[in-house]
Amino acid sequence: MTQPERFTLIDPKTGNLAFQIRTIEKDSLNQVQRLNQYSLIWIKKGKGHVNADFSEYAYNEGAMFCFSPHQPFMLTSVTDLEALVIHFHPDFFCIYKHQKEVACDGVLFNNIYTSPQLTITERDRLKLDLLIDQMKDEMQQQGLAQYELLVSYLKIFLITASRLKTQQQESQLQHISNEKEEPFVLQKLKDFINLHYKTKHKASEYAEMLTMSQKALAKLTKTYFNKTMTDLITDRIVIEAKRELYLTNKTVKEIAYDLGYDDEYYFSRFFKKKAALSPQAYRDSVGVAKPLYT
Repeated sequence: MTQPERFTLIDPKTGNLAFQIRTIEKDSLNQVQRLNQYSLIWIKKGKGHVNADFSEYAYNEGAMFCFSPHQPFMLTSVTDLEALVIHFHPDFFCIYKHQKEVACDGVLFNNIYTSPQLTITERDRLKLDLLIDQMKDEMQQQGLAQYELLVSYLKIFLITASRLKTQQQESQLQHISNEKEEPFVLQKLKDFINLHYKTKHKASEYAEMLTMSQKALAKLTKTYFNKTMTDLITDRIVIEAKRELYLTNKTVKEIAYDLGYDDEYYFSRFFKKKAALSPQAYRDSVGVAKPLYT
């Protein structure tokens, strides 16, 4: 492999990383990572496995993994590895604030139902490589409106990846439908969780709404999502808590109450168990939504 590249943009206000493109080699991410940035890891060569949120996923050439701030992951290779990594801080580009534009929240990031992996096809590889080259070039120019142009390139990159993953998810769901005939129940479950996660925190409540036994529901979630119902509910709560911590100035107590927890300290312990840091530490790490430049 050629000498690893690194292109970095620093936030002038904080001195912290805002945006970065770099290449990595074998074993450079073989310890658990909990970064305060979004991360996209695109495997250009090699194979191995990625551990993320206590699950393991095999990868081959062409795989891309998408991780949210402080989402734990570790990449292990079993062959020579070439990979491209993009990091961006929420202050550089906030997927929550730009959801209507790029539609990647719940697809590439914060998707509690599927793997964080997608496969880059040959056709889309050419598009994405071109965008990467344009971003690298812009990061070396430091010209007028550099931030705005880089964000535009990043948006196109995320939209392309989101479309690709959506197509792959639909294909996988169709395969499931043909083999096991369960997608209607799965969609109802997702809808119920999205509607009621703030007020209903027990698996039994969702089993009752779906008119099925807890045992049958547990088997269903394990088969299709490789998670328990409790995991699905708590993951959805934590995603919303992170969104509120970043997008709003609400106190932890207010956020806890909005999510159905009367005891702020119980909620903080619950959040820390899932996110590996307290709500306030998470907010201190990612900040509160604001533009990079004014």
